[in-house]
Amino acid sequence: MFDYLIVGAGFAGSVLAERLARGMNKRVLLIDRRNHIGGNAYDCYDAHGLLIHQYGPHIFHTNSEEIFRYLSRFTSWRQYQHRVRACVDGQLVPIPINLDTLNSLYGLGLTPAAMKDYLASVAEKRDTIKTSEDVVVSSVGRELYEKFFRGYTRKQWGLDPAELDAQVTARVPVRFNRDDRYFTDTYQAMPARGFTRMFENMLDHENIRILLQADYREVAQEVEYGELIFTGPIDEYFDYQYGPLPYRSLEFKHETHHRPVFQAAPVVNYPNEYAYTRITEFKYLTGQEHPLTSIVYEFPQAEGDPYYPIPRPDNAALYRQYHALAEATPEVHFVGRLATYRYYNMDQVVGQALTLFNKLSGQKRPARAVALA
Repeated sequence: MFDYLIVGAGFAGSVLAERLARGMNKRVLLIDRRNHIGGNAYDCYDAHGLLIHQYGPHIFHTNSEEIFRYLSRFTSWRQYQHRVRACVDGQLVPIPINLDTLNSLYGLGLTPAAMKDYLASVAEKRDTIKTSEDVVVSSVGRELYEKFFRGYTRKQWGLDPAELDAQVTARVPVRFNRDDRYFTDTYQAMPARGFTRMFENMLDHENIRILLQADYREVAQEVEYGELIFTGPIDEYFDYQYGPLPYRSLEFKHETHHRPVFQAAPVVNYPNEYAYTRITEFKYLTGQEHPLTSIVYEFPQAEGDPYYPIPRPDNAALYRQYHALAEATPEVHFVGRLATYRYYNMDQVVGQALTLFNKLSGQKRPARAVALA
């Protein structure tokens, strides 16, 4: 008899499994359809001994001391400030756009004040901000929109920015200085021995049993449990009753190169050239010393594992129908990106899981069998 069956061993499911096991002495069965824990944050060593992120780069950053302190129970950290370059007009320039971006791109010598004046002069003001295009052109103007954002967005989403909600680019980060860090959060670091080792430490408890390559519907028929925590796609749980929720997926092409360094930055974006959106070189992220180096190309696509909910009004309306079903199913707790149809950063998923734990720890309900919808 398990107190909780948790579906999905990514951040949401693993944090809840750990908290319920250690914090409430509950017996937990944690299952996942993949052959590993960690969800999309899973990392592993390839055939050459290089530590890679199987599902693309994951960089931890947060402003929450609570979340950082919680994860620090399971890992030491390697301090890391993430930097990204964009290949534009044959140059590798900083992104987010900063002083160096404009000065390099146009051969200028702008000061911070002059940069503000320049962007104000090229911005196309809109009375109403409705789309992602509106957000960008009203902030940095048409030319920079075309150079940095439009092509990348078309590849990433399969849609023009004019067809996407404003939230996709709700705030275009512009730095009126030379700060080229991609994030400015208080805590920026990478697990010293990788994400997978952090998950292993998190789930190392006698009250937690892990079952991989498992289908939750089959498991639910074979085991007794009290409550269900579901971190998978909410539309799948409800048998696509209102139709599938649209997602964008990714295809990853990993390569090993027989040289120490492949590119000049951890991540290089390609807004306008090639079918892929970016190339990541993992040794920057991991700090690993190795004579070879590993990279990954990312190709957005319509089919495959769900990664990014497509932010359009009709999709949001469809999700609200599934959310109503979830509200009418109080014996099941839906948590995480796929279960709430929102793109969350890793720290946000951890925060959501901790919030649910706080709610559960205040409840005293008898264990009972639950039939899946």
